[in-house]
Amino acid sequence: MYANKPIIGLAGGIGSGKSFVARCFADAGCHVIDSDKQVAQAYCDRQIQETLRTWWGEAAFLADGSINRRFIADAIFNDPSQRLRLERLLHPWVNAARRREMADAAQDNSIVAFVWDTPLLFEAGLAGECDFVVFIDVPPEIRLQRVQRSRGWNATELERREKLQWPLYKKRDISDYVLSNTADAALVRDQVREIIPRILAQIAQQ
Repeated sequence: MYANKPIIGLAGGIGSGKSFVARCFADAGCHVIDSDKQVAQAYCDRQIQETLRTWWGEAAFLADGSINRRFIADAIFNDPSQRLRLERLLHPWVNAARRREMADAAQDNSIVAFVWDTPLLFEAGLAGECDFVVFIDVPPEIRLQRVQRSRGWNATELERREKLQWPLYKKRDISDYVLSNTADAALVRDQVREIIPRILAQIAQQ
């Protein structure tokens, strides 16, 4: 809970459509905190940039001076120690930004809950800070189609990336709610509108 508003974390596999589901929660009165946007802001921080330059040199930057996120992604996926080092650099910055954003929105009575749209909710230890976790369930063939379109990945690449994360069955089993996100946007919105009152009712009973 934060300012008497529940914190709802979103979890799911790669290509599960967490951002779309987050928008559905926003439409239903929740304040969504997008960790990807906060990471992008962190990469603009001068101190973080200088640290990255120390680690990887100019290869970590594009010609315009912005972060070369593709280079960094390749570096951390090929080396777990590099990934851990980057997480230790970024996570404190992002965690502080998340808290500031919630503090700024805390007194807005139109907000019924906070929703954390963050990659690796369980792996980063953030699920324990949430009051409820919603797992977004999507068949593997649909997730593959999505990442083929959006990222150009094949099945091998998707499998390689997912092996770095918790098994999906484990995330699903320990989540509080399961939401299906296939091709029917209206069905997703209906599920969100059903989940929110149930969460608020549980909070009221505590």
